[in-house]
Amino acid sequence: MTPLPAPARAEIVVDLGAIRHNVRRLRELAGVAMMTVVKADGYGHGLAEAAGAAREAGAEWLGVATIDEALALRAAGDTGRILCWLTVPSEDLAPVVAADIDVTAYTLAELDAIRAAVADAGRPARLQLKIDTGLSRGGAPMDAWPDLVAAARRGEQDGAWTVTGIWSHLAASDEPDHPANDAQEAVFHEALAIAATAGLRPEVRHLANSAAAILRPSSRFDLVRVGIASYGLDPAPGHTPDLGLRPAMTARATLALSKPLAAGASVSYGHIWTADRATTVGLVPVGYADGVPRHASNVAEVQVAGRRRPIRGRICMDQFVVDLDGELPAPGADVVLFGDGGHGEPTAQDWAEAADTISYEIVSRIGGRMTRRYVDSSPRFREDHES
Repeated sequence: MTPLPAPARAEIVVDLGAIRHNVRRLRELAGVAMMTVVKADGYGHGLAEAAGAAREAGAEWLGVATIDEALALRAAGDTGRILCWLTVPSEDLAPVVAADIDVTAYTLAELDAIRAAVADAGRPARLQLKIDTGLSRGGAPMDAWPDLVAAARRGEQDGAWTVTGIWSHLAASDEPDHPANDAQEAVFHEALAIAATAGLRPEVRHLANSAAAILRPSSRFDLVRVGIASYGLDPAPGHTPDLGLRPAMTARATLALSKPLAAGASVSYGHIWTADRATTVGLVPVGYADGVPRHASNVAEVQVAGRRRPIRGRICMDQFVVDLDGELPAPGADVVLFGDGGHGEPTAQDWAEAADTISYEIVSRIGGRMTRRYVDSSPRFREDHES
């Protein structure tokens, strides 16, 4: 009988079945085409693996920020529709045009760069245009929009590209009553009308991110771009109905040490916590170099040997200390930093609140020296593999 492998010092466990379930559930809810956003290494879940699960669940599109991410998906074997939206002037766009990846333009200068890439690639581009409806980040401002859509139409007429989409991004969709939501949607409608007058007939018009896809049906148009909710995390805490989404990531480690601590002893750098009674403490061998947020020092909890334990003192680069409340679990005991919460463990949202941030940051930054292991809770896919 082959012995089981020893537990990893620290690892991220990703349930591909959960991603598949979430994408399928969100796609049913939205009732329009689905773009699963897999940028930032699939929000920490693995670019190609998350993309594969999303495709298996029916996602018609994948969304990424950078050229490298888009090309990595092609290299991994994905042949479907992919949108890339964040480039800089020094980057060569010819490979994405050649790979049949949809590229985004905000400016006339970007259209010129795409035209040059078309000449190099020897084929027309798939082009999407982004309008800044009020986020004041990427996208064409409204006063530049008529010139941008006119130039895009000329490019269609001369065969340089096909305009496949027009889109924008919401600033406050996680706050359903925020006035920016209505204002941005109104600007988007205006931008679409200007584009239509110029003669553009895009395949997809898209505005909704995760929160809007769930909470704002009027913003769904032809396509929704769903990132964080695809991974089972709540895009609008306090507002989102229970959709049965399942967090896909568990971060765990192996307890390195447990020992007694005398009353009056202080813990970790700066001695920001002092024991008011005799207790026991454990050493968890991950830290901020592995993406564990230092801001959660003395606030967050983990689960050790099945019980919630508070972190004591500063989270260090490689390790942190937890209060074991008089117990001495053996070194090697399981430590769950966060998971789906189904067994009493903290969740990524718990860590986000402890660190005064959002769950997006927790899952996309965790990693460092931690290994990543994939499991699959779907009945058809019971195969584990590691990367």
